[in-house]
This record gives sequence, structure tokens and C-alpha cells, in this order.
Amino acid sequence: MSDADVAVLLLVRVVAGLIMIMHGLNHWRGGGRIEGTARWFTGLGLRQGVLQAWASVLTEVGAGVLLVLGLLTPLACAAVISVMLVAGLLAHRPNGFFVFKDGYEYVLTLAVVALALAVLGPGRWSVDHAAGIGLTGWTGGGIALGAAVVATGGLLGTFWRPEPKADAEAKVGAEPQSAAEPEPDAVPPGPESGNTPESVDQEAR
Repeated sequence: MSDADVAVLLLVRVVAGLIMIMHGLNHWRGGGRIEGTARWFTGLGLRQGVLQAWASVLTEVGAGVLLVLGLLTPLACAAVISVMLVAGLLAHRPNGFFVFKDGYEYVLTLAVVALALAVLGPGRWSVDHAAGIGLTGWTGGGIALGAAVVATGGLLGTFWRPEPKADAEAKVGAEPQSAAEPEPDAVPPGPESGNTPESVDQEAR
């Protein structure tokens, strides 16, 4: 592998790692903080919203740090792919492909980049190389993709309990008129700036 190849792997690894770190920090400190992130996860149908929020912070920051260091690269890539799978399936899939429509284009790109890194390896300028950890090629890719699918399936199977659409519509229909429709002269309060789960989601992207 030439120095140029190694430099490119380092660049992709560090940029992807920093993106994940920023995502995790934003879920923790940005927007609605942990409470807003928890509400967003709950809105996606995941139980234990606060637990999901902290898990997302630890997973994203941890995976990002490992990618920057080039340490345990297949497992770091598995964490990235799993996060992107969950986001893509629950939050972005209903919106179609394009990112400007809140679709899954962006999370698909990050997942594929992570899988490519798992296959190619972190390069010579990494902790894995210094420690003699050589899980690359089909082995590295298989570990990353397999672990990601298992982790995603386990998370969804354990915590994903989406509310049936009929029940949600019934709840909306059951709201009192005064709660659903404010008086004409009343000015409905706007959401607190940067303190809604939607703002957490948008800032995270």
C-alpha cells in the first residue's frame, strides 16, 4: 500500500470519526440535550428513551474515537453501520432517498463508508497496525456487517414498540376541542428554540 493510499485511509477514517463524535456530542449537549433526544427516540417508537439517548451518545462518540485512532476498526465500523441502520429504518426510510427531503441518502453513505473502511483496514498510520491487529478484507467486512446487523436486530427486537397508527389517530381524535384548536384570538406558544426533538434530529444531521 502506497503512502498516498495510507493518507487517504487516514483522511476518510478521521473525517468519519469526527462526524460520529459530533453527532454523539450533539445528542448530549445540543438542541434539547438528553431530554430532547430521549423524546425524539420515543417518538420513533423506541422504549426507554433516556436509555436510548445515552446509548446513542456513548456509541457514536466511542465509535468516532476508535475510528480516529484506527483502533479495533471492524468493531468501530460495526457501531457506525448499526447507528445508521437504526436511523435509516426508523427515521429516514419513510421519507424516500434524498437527504434534502430527510431521506436515507446521508445515513446510507456513512454506512457504506464504514463498511469500506472495515474491508480496507485503517492503514499503516493506526493503532491497529502498530498493535499487529490485521482484521481486514472479507474478515473485517464480515465482522463489521455481521455485528451491525445483530446489534440492530437486538435493539429493535428489544426496544422498538411502535404505536399502532389506529391508536395514535384515536388519541388525536379524542383530544378536547380546546386543546386541539386554540381560540382565534389566542397566540399559540412557539416551541422553545433549540429544545425540541425535531431540532435535535435536524442538528444531528
